[in-house]
Amino acid sequence: MTEINFPTILIIDDSVEDLDTLSSLLRPAYRVLAARTGEAGLRIARRPPRPDLILLDVLMPGVDGYGVLAELRQDPSCDIPVIFLTALGDSEDEERGLEAGAADYVSKPVKPTVLLARARNQIEMKKARDWLKDQNAALEAEVERRMAENNLIQLVSIRALAHLAEMRDTETGNHILRTQHYVQLLANLLREHPRFSKILTNRYIDLLTRSAPLHDIGKVGIPDHILLKPGALTDEEWVVMKTHAKLGSDAIERAERDSDQPVEFLALAKEIAHWHHEKWNGRGYPDGLVGDAIPLSARLMALADVFDALISRRVYKTRMPLEEARRIIAEGRAAHFDPDIVDAFLNDFHAFVEIAERYGD
Repeated sequence: MTEINFPTILIIDDSVEDLDTLSSLLRPAYRVLAARTGEAGLRIARRPPRPDLILLDVLMPGVDGYGVLAELRQDPSCDIPVIFLTALGDSEDEERGLEAGAADYVSKPVKPTVLLARARNQIEMKKARDWLKDQNAALEAEVERRMAENNLIQLVSIRALAHLAEMRDTETGNHILRTQHYVQLLANLLREHPRFSKILTNRYIDLLTRSAPLHDIGKVGIPDHILLKPGALTDEEWVVMKTHAKLGSDAIERAERDSDQPVEFLALAKEIAHWHHEKWNGRGYPDGLVGDAIPLSARLMALADVFDALISRRVYKTRMPLEEARRIIAEGRAAHFDPDIVDAFLNDFHAFVEIAERYGD
């Protein structure tokens, strides 16, 4: 092994005699660097590659050993072990050094076998810490990679399921993307509102945004002659059409049961699918829930879904002007929609218009 591959020990001591003695003692097994002042020692210690161990004299002119150690410990990335060297015999000085962050304490005159043993121990422990740090970093990187992969698989799976419903009704176009972004925007606008701040955490909004595309997944169970009918539905056909809400939540619930463990976003997806056609005044479907009994996720989707339906062209209707759609949403305040959600929508209406234009069909 060449000297450059040996562990490196930095000696910081103002005594030329002590530097020579320690260097001669250590050099057969270590690469030795030396500094006669605290300032010079700090410059060497901070210069890559950093030493594996520092032997540090306590009493030096200028910056003493305690000052050098304090400077080193201000850098979180500097984890070089330090052994104090001192002629002082007071136990209080030893305690002060250890409390300041020294790894060990050796008295002068140095006993060669003691110093070599303690230096070896500190370097071996540093090797073990470095190895463990590298292993942890590798493990964290692998966990992050797998989480990103699982996240991508989840998002793609959700989008695939949403497009399955979309394929049954080709006129919906980018409805899924628009409503997803409307819901996300509404949630972010309301996250500081006293009624919603405890619910609308970062995690909840993320899960809500993931779940939103599944709101109409139940439409895959609606017969074509009803789902694709170009004109108005009869009363009997409308009864069938309304079953898509429960069909969607039932399908998601079956997926939950098939999973070995709970999947957070499925709980919100089930809420949205089942209750996004409920109305604040209790006149919605399928369960006629009133007010706050309707899950927040479904209340947010209710407004997003209606707004997008109003401004989108269908075979049975033309696209409604944006200001007209705005008026209808405003009129639905405290009737069809949660009043505070309507207020957030109206206050930032331009942002919803931007989403509608960005993801237009």
